[in-house]
Amino acid sequence: MAYMDTSNAFAIPTASSDRGNAVSFADVARSTFTALEWSVIALARRDSLASLKTPGRVARAMGSLFGRGTQSRLADPKLEALRRLAIHAWRRGFALPVSELEEFVAAGLTMDKAEILIASVAGDRIAPPTRRKSA
Repeated sequence: MAYMDTSNAFAIPTASSDRGNAVSFADVARSTFTALEWSVIALARRDSLASLKTPGRVARAMGSLFGRGTQSRLADPKLEALRRLAIHAWRRGFALPVSELEEFVAAGLTMDKAEILIASVAGDRIAPPTRRKSA
């Protein structure tokens, strides 16, 4: 039978006396996102899968002719990899391309962060919209 301490359900794991299973605060901090990274994830909600493609010459010419700017990539490769994976997560849920996951890890991010990203996006995708009370 399993036991769950409901009074501390969301507490950060602490180091135990057994060093084999010890979790330090630094390990937990490394597996969370910064405020900038969370904002990149939130902004990726509005982007489409088409924004991930590199525009060709004709698309760039038509964009400049009709005043439509091209989608620019983020300057930081780490944030760009995060943005790309977040767009896939917002649009496809758990069905993420392996190549995007590989680029995510190659950019210096961890699979723990990918799991946090997917779980948070899935929660927002599934949650019913909240109604605002009018005053």
